[in-house]
Amino acid sequence: MTQHIDLVLERTLDAPVDLVWAAYTDPEHLKQWFAPKPYQITECELDLRPGGIFRIRMVGPDGFDTGHGGAGCVLEVEQGKKLTWTSALGPGYRPAEMGEGCESFPMTAIVTFEDAGNGRTAYRAVALHKDAKDKETHEKMGFHDGWGTVAGQLEEFAKSLKVSA
Repeated sequence: MTQHIDLVLERTLDAPVDLVWAAYTDPEHLKQWFAPKPYQITECELDLRPGGIFRIRMVGPDGFDTGHGGAGCVLEVEQGKKLTWTSALGPGYRPAEMGEGCESFPMTAIVTFEDAGNGRTAYRAVALHKDAKDKETHEKMGFHDGWGTVAGQLEEFAKSLKVSA
């Protein structure tokens, strides 16, 4: 990680790693928490293998809609521990077209999950950018507030899995 071009969010979630992982890697679960409310994910495709697809469609009450959006590419999967994906490539490692708004710059997300003891998870999301301009754009779009809100929603959703499991 390079501080001047990357963003980091770290949280200790009050839910065990296996439930946080399940919430993050099951497309139907991911749709429940991945967008900061009142925004929502209406479509999600996730193929958990290197070269697989990572695609979401986010919509909001203000007319925001990523459309069918460009699909990202899963780069790395360590079961229960790490998921890395990028918007710079599409499925099968094909170069991706950049869109508008939050899809206007390429980034790579490295998300890690570690047992923090007592049924909690150390959650870390790192957004890698190609340059300081893209980092600044992402930061101004609300990286810390948005991804922080979503981390809280992830925690609540994962805890609900425990109740219904």
